[in-house]
Amino acid sequence: MFIDYVTLMLINLAAGLVLLAAYVYFGLGTSNQRRWIPGFGVVGAIALVTGLHMTFTWPIPGSFNIAFGETTALFGVLFAGTSLTLAMGWELISLGIYGFFAGLVSLLIGLRFINLGLTPIAVPAGIGFILVGLGGVFAALTLYLKENRFLRIIGAIVLIVAALIFGFIGLASYWVHLANFSAWQPMPK
Repeated sequence: MFIDYVTLMLINLAAGLVLLAAYVYFGLGTSNQRRWIPGFGVVGAIALVTGLHMTFTWPIPGSFNIAFGETTALFGVLFAGTSLTLAMGWELISLGIYGFFAGLVSLLIGLRFINLGLTPIAVPAGIGFILVGLGGVFAALTLYLKENRFLRIIGAIVLIVAALIFGFIGLASYWVHLANFSAWQPMPK
């Protein structure tokens, strides 16, 4: 049996997307940026560790390591970078530019996830990846036009819908994994 912590990655992603939506709607451009540092840091740390581990070791079968591992590593470095950027009082625009390319990857993976039918819930999962990708693609524009309330509202809604999709998939996965892995035993030494 393989090691599977995609559940943790999915719930961390959902939490991060809700945090990002709240930041886009409530926090972007406000004077107190420090309140957002711990949340971005925690989400970034979990995503970076799990994403890099999955990318380097391929602990689960097939291309799920690419779809979940690499996108989680990109998500993690963006969130950790956001936490550091807010702590240092730097501008976020360079992370928005990086987010554009991470968003392209997420868009592509979402489309391919649906195209290949990688899971029984390939369409909702693919839509989740696509919505996260749209968030990344429009990150730099949103940061540049941070006074545009309409753009921020649309961005927050897209992120919340993606969070709901990945939150549902993550919770459903916990339900299934607890049953499927209930009899698993580590190999004797």
